[in-house]
Amino acid sequence: MTTNRESKNIMTQTLENAVSLPEEQRFFKRGLSWEQFKAIQASFENVPGVRLFYCEGILEIVTIGKPHEVIKCLIGLLLGQYFLEQGIEFFPSGSFSQIIPEIVEYQADLSYCFGMDKPVADLCIEVVITSGSPIKLQKYKLMQVPEVWFWEDGTFEVYCLREEEYEKVVKSELFPELDLSLLNRCLLLSSPLEAIREFRQSIQQ
Repeated sequence: MTTNRESKNIMTQTLENAVSLPEEQRFFKRGLSWEQFKAIQASFENVPGVRLFYCEGILEIVTIGKPHEVIKCLIGLLLGQYFLEQGIEFFPSGSFSQIIPEIVEYQADLSYCFGMDKPVADLCIEVVITSGSPIKLQKYKLMQVPEVWFWEDGTFEVYCLREEEYEKVVKSELFPELDLSLLNRCLLLSSPLEAIREFRQSIQQ
């Protein structure tokens, strides 16, 4: 059993390592209990630009920088245009915490339900500036999220849940008509206004 002193040492070391990391870095700690995770999480309450995830004993700390937030916001804006144009009933839930106590807690960058609001999102989207997460898909699998997108290295990766595992696919199964290459091209434009204009004009054609 881990003592209070050991838990405090873990919190101190984790906090010091994470805060000293440059923008968009990841820090991992394995073998932590849920109670240790919650204690470490509490120690980060007043630390801006840092997210903590927990999945089956693995703590992941991610520092969030401006590039990450820019891409996340633009994805949300562009998808909103697509849903409006296609008449898709959607329920955005942003980066709310998705939790199975004692097992997993994480926040996707964007999450959506379609048709009606549900306890588990139909689609989660994660912006990855620094890759290498040991719990990349596992945290979503535990929540049984049907479809997950990762924007990484200037492109989209799409995964669909097949029974117990995710399969990488070439296009969204929720939105097979959505041109992800168009979405990505617009994300990379220097002007957000031009990005929205070009995307809207393209999906209206």
